[in-house]
Amino acid sequence: MIRVSVREARERFAELLDAAARGEEVVIERREVPTARLVGIGRVALQSRADFRESLGAGPARTASPELVRSMRDEEST
Repeated sequence: MIRVSVREARERFAELLDAAARGEEVVIERREVPTARLVGIGRVALQSRADFRESLGAGPARTASPELVRSMRDEEST
């Protein structure tokens, strides 16, 4: 993995683009904090819905939507 600053990424963009096309991952950092990732198209894969939810930190729904709406309505009416 290649790590570069925003400034360095601007200066070396063509080189970094070639590296990504070869399969390397390029991480662009702003003030030493990873901000963006440059990867070749062949490396991009769609996540499964479960993996996507996990990446968001959302767990499985505990209450069915109709039940949740009913309980919220009941709370408002009291």
